[in-house]
Amino acid sequence: MRPPELLEARAAGTNAAQLQAMEDKHISRVLAKQKELGFEIFTDGELRRRNFMSDFNEAVEGLDRGDAVARSWSGAGAEKAAKSSVSDVTGIVTEKLRQVRPLTGHELPYLKAHSPGAIKMTLPSATQFPAITYKWGISEKAYANPSAMLADIVEIMKKEMAMLAEGGVSYIQIDAPRYSYYMDPKWREWIRTEMRQEPDAALEEAIGADNACFRAARKPGVTLAIHLCRGNNRGHWYAQGGYDDIAEKLFSTMDVDRYLLEYDDERSGTFEPLRLVPKGKTVVLGLISSKLARLESADALARRVEEASKYVPLENLAVSPQCGFASTMEGNPLSEEEQWAKMRLTVETARRVWG
Repeated sequence: MRPPELLEARAAGTNAAQLQAMEDKHISRVLAKQKELGFEIFTDGELRRRNFMSDFNEAVEGLDRGDAVARSWSGAGAEKAAKSSVSDVTGIVTEKLRQVRPLTGHELPYLKAHSPGAIKMTLPSATQFPAITYKWGISEKAYANPSAMLADIVEIMKKEMAMLAEGGVSYIQIDAPRYSYYMDPKWREWIRTEMRQEPDAALEEAIGADNACFRAARKPGVTLAIHLCRGNNRGHWYAQGGYDDIAEKLFSTMDVDRYLLEYDDERSGTFEPLRLVPKGKTVVLGLISSKLARLESADALARRVEEASKYVPLENLAVSPQCGFASTMEGNPLSEEEQWAKMRLTVETARRVWG
C-alpha cells in the first residue's frame, strides 16, 4: 500500500528530487517491516511505480496515452466498469516501440544498497501489453498484428531480465494477468473477436514469449517465478475459472521454478489441476486475500495447504497473499495495518506448516 503522504505528493506534482527522497524513506520503512515480520527475501513494494507495469510504460516510447482500451472489472459479485485513473492509463501503440531507459534502473540501486537480504524484483509479462495497447484500425501502422508487437516487447523484457540476473537479483518474478483470459469463457471469446486470435494458439504464443524472457535470466542462484492473476485493480477482478483448461500446457512447458497461483476464493477452482505440476517445481498457494480486510483463519489456511499436498508434495508448496496489495498506486480497500496483519499471517502460516 502506498502511504497517503506519497499519494498526495504525486497528486500535487512534487518535484522529482523531493519525490525520490520520500520514496526512499518509505521503502526503507517497508524493508525494515518485512525483516521484522520474518521475511528472508525483500521487495521495495513497488512504491516507485504508478502500477505494476508502469516501469515498462515509462521506459518505452511509441504509446499514445490519449486513447485506451476499455476493460470491465468485477467486485462484490457485481459487474462494473472501472474508470481509468492516472495510474491505469497505458495508451495505444501507434509507433514502433523504443526503449529509452532501463525499466528498473531507478529502483535497483537503492534496493541493492539498503535491502536486509536477498532481493525480489517483479516485471509485467510481455504478454500483458498487446492485449491492452494494440487497437485495430490504429496500431497496424506500427505492427501488422499483436503477435508482431509481442515479439518486440519480448526483446525489451529479455534484456531487462538478463540485467537483473547479472545484477545480483536472486528472485525474479513475472506478473502475468493475461493467462486468466484462457480460463474464462467470456475472455476466450474476447481473444477471438478483439485480438483476432484463436485462444489455444494465443496461449501457446504467450508461453513461448514468457519462456524466452525466463531463458534470458536463467542463471545459477536465480529463482524464476510467474504469478497468474485474475485482476486486482483496487479490490476488483475481471476473470474467473479454475486452472483446469490450461494446466497441462502451462505446467509442462513453462520454463520456471515457481508458480504463484491464486486460490483465495471459489473463483479459483480446485487444487486438482496441481496434479500436473512437474516434480521439483514449487507451487505458491495464494490463499490470503489482498482484496478483503477480513483476516483469514490460521487453522483454515493450514487445512488448505494440507489439501493441496494431496497433489503436490508439501516440500514443494509455499503460501502467500493471492496478489499484491496495490497493483495500482491507489491500492486495495485495506488499511496499511490490515496489510501488515495479512503478511504476518503469511509468515505464521509458513512456520506452522513447514517449521
